[in-house]
Amino acid sequence: MDCGSCAKTIEVGLQQMAGVRDVSVNFATERLQLSYDPQLVSETAIYDRIKGLGYTVEESLEASSYHHTQDDCHDHNHDHNHNHPVTKPTQKHNSAGWKFWIANRRGQSVILAGVGLVLGLLTQHLALSIWIARGFYGVGIVVAGYPIARAGLFELRLRRADMNLLMTISVIGAVILGDWFEGALVLFLFSLGTTLQVFTFGRTRNAISALMDLTPPTATVKRGSKEVTVPVESVQVGDILTIRPGQRVALDGIVVSGTSAIDQSPITGESIPEDKERGDTVYAGTLNQSGFLEVKVTHTSNDTTVAKIIHLVEEAQGSRAPTQQWVDRFAEVYTPIVILIAIAIAVIPPLAFAQPFHVWLYRALVMLVIACPCALVISTPVSIVSAIGAASRQGVLFKGGNALETAGHLTTLAFDKTGTLTQGLPVVQEVYDLGKVSTNVVLQIAASLEQLSEHPLAKAIVANARLEGIELETPVNFTALPGKGIQASFGEVLYFVGNRRLFTDSGIRLSSEAESLLAEIENLSQTPVLVGTTQGLLGAIALSDGLRLEATEAVRQLKRFGLKRLVMLTGDRTAVAQKIAQQVGITEYQAQLLPQDKLQAIQQLRQVGVTGMVGDGINDAPALAAADISFAVGGIDIALETADVVLVGSDLRRLAYAVELSRRTVSVIQQNVVFSLVTKGLFLLLGTFGFVGLAIAVLADTGTSLLVTANGMRLFRTKTIED
Repeated sequence: MDCGSCAKTIEVGLQQMAGVRDVSVNFATERLQLSYDPQLVSETAIYDRIKGLGYTVEESLEASSYHHTQDDCHDHNHDHNHNHPVTKPTQKHNSAGWKFWIANRRGQSVILAGVGLVLGLLTQHLALSIWIARGFYGVGIVVAGYPIARAGLFELRLRRADMNLLMTISVIGAVILGDWFEGALVLFLFSLGTTLQVFTFGRTRNAISALMDLTPPTATVKRGSKEVTVPVESVQVGDILTIRPGQRVALDGIVVSGTSAIDQSPITGESIPEDKERGDTVYAGTLNQSGFLEVKVTHTSNDTTVAKIIHLVEEAQGSRAPTQQWVDRFAEVYTPIVILIAIAIAVIPPLAFAQPFHVWLYRALVMLVIACPCALVISTPVSIVSAIGAASRQGVLFKGGNALETAGHLTTLAFDKTGTLTQGLPVVQEVYDLGKVSTNVVLQIAASLEQLSEHPLAKAIVANARLEGIELETPVNFTALPGKGIQASFGEVLYFVGNRRLFTDSGIRLSSEAESLLAEIENLSQTPVLVGTTQGLLGAIALSDGLRLEATEAVRQLKRFGLKRLVMLTGDRTAVAQKIAQQVGITEYQAQLLPQDKLQAIQQLRQVGVTGMVGDGINDAPALAAADISFAVGGIDIALETADVVLVGSDLRRLAYAVELSRRTVSVIQQNVVFSLVTKGLFLLLGTFGFVGLAIAVLADTGTSLLVTANGMRLFRTKTIED
């Protein structure tokens, strides 16, 4: 496809078929998505319609998808019920430099048209027969003009006009006027420009192909005592994979044996490998670096995290941003008006003012070429595709152009606390003793008793003891007391670990010193776990929800990029909210909020400006839905379903990257739109009054398209917020 107008041709052509309900074609991603009633229209009829529009179709063997081509490869996704299967293109764009021009039919036609143009010039320069020169020009015109004229004819059958039709009319007019050289030059320049555009877009599309290549086609599976290599599509949930150093993980799963460092950068964007051991999750497409692992499969090949990410990126790149929707509507009205004006320019001066007909016909043809809104139509999608592609490589997944543009206009960002600014898990903050034993002994007693418990507080205490290198003992006469704590013996001494109620119900009196310690812990909004014997309290362990390590830096970055109003919304106590807000650098917070209160808070913030909500993708669904744009930092499966933007690695610092990239994208889109409109307006005036010829008109149109494409492609190289 040459530009967005070509995509519109397919879209309109299919929409005219009875039984076809929804059709969306995106030039940037070369994807067609449609739904239809199989009782009213068949796949064969759809196939024939696309073929009738000038495209060939190959059915993919991997899913219900079609592969459409017009001189080069276009992969379109087709699904009856909007299930949107993730598919791999049956053929990739070959954009490896000069090979593209040799192997691709577009490149070949440009080369042949150029040869015909040069030979015609030489013949004309050597003063040989004008008809020989025109013969060479004619070869260039036919070779370069055939696909353009064919596309223009199909467009005319749909009662639409695009660049192909306007270009065809202009070249025919030039030949009629005897300007064979100009006609051949026009088609050569136009073909060169559109081919360069296809070549440039191929780089962005290949980013998705690179994601697809991450997953190996085969997997090594344990079958009894043997290991067998099978196609990855045949592996089922529950199978055990064996993964050796240097191999990529074939499917999502849980480690059941072994330890290793895994490079997860393709999925999470993290550059540092993460150590994995029994019970940890690994993702398809990640690289096993050091050890041998056995992994129990949790997702089949079409349901892995990388498959979901690929599908999300494809859908996002195919969505229309608000600016693009405006441009599309503008172009639909603008093009017919331009054609009417061109007819008026060609007819009125000769008839009304006795002007030379060929002069004004030529100017009308020039105007048609200049006026085509190709650059304007492409100005937004190229920026959206590039930005979403760049973000996906950094672990930031936008769910479409609308989300990308909205994030660029943010004025307020609200944060959930638990699981967002904090880890959502208790962490030991301090261990206290009352002078009878050391703090290490207090921690050893508590961890020894708690090591058999699954309670989050127990896990935090045990993890802290192991971090401190404290050796745990095995207690006897272990008794769990639900809602209170644990009691067990070491030797002849009975120990208690739990809350205040455990001690009061056991008849153990707390001294005034113990009561003062507990009051101090509670004033800090921390949870105390008491440790003692029948004789009284030995000490206490203070726990609270641990702050994310990167939370403070994330808030600092957001402020540095001009997002001044940051608000924390939490259902926790005011004292807790105040402490967390101070730690991360947020001055505005609201505490003790129920879900409906958070919803109301978001609605109030939206009255002031564009408001985003950052949550863990699990709770606070009403607030996330009510925000202008929602960011999820929680589990991938949940987040992919709920949020407009997903931070795959759960690193809050990516928020600043997402906001700044969005702002850059909005700025680039505005630059492209303004540049396209100003350039069109200037050259329309010059062309109408005879200051610009057909060749310059084509250079202006093609050059504008290439410049806005190149400007949008700059976003694809955005790796960090410092770039």
